[in-house]
Amino acid sequence: MTEAEIRVIACAILSEIAPEADLKALSDKATLRDELDLDSMDFLNFVAGLHKRTGVDIPETDYPHLATLGGIVAYLRSHSGIKSP
Repeated sequence: MTEAEIRVIACAILSEIAPEADLKALSDKATLRDELDLDSMDFLNFVAGLHKRTGVDIPETDYPHLATLGGIVAYLRSHSGIKSP
């Protein structure tokens, strides 16, 4: 799984949770909960979707690492053996 594939997966899950969001305009540093107006259940559904589609276990203590799209990519890359190009 590449970094681009991680982005596609994350954006696909986010589009299911926040279909009105313009994900193409989302920067890597934007806080997802603020930018997309996600509540706690939305965020939990997002984390569950990431786990389901990637197989990576994400403990609650690591949720802060998933605050931004860039953080998601870095977290999943480091926890699934993906190397940076």
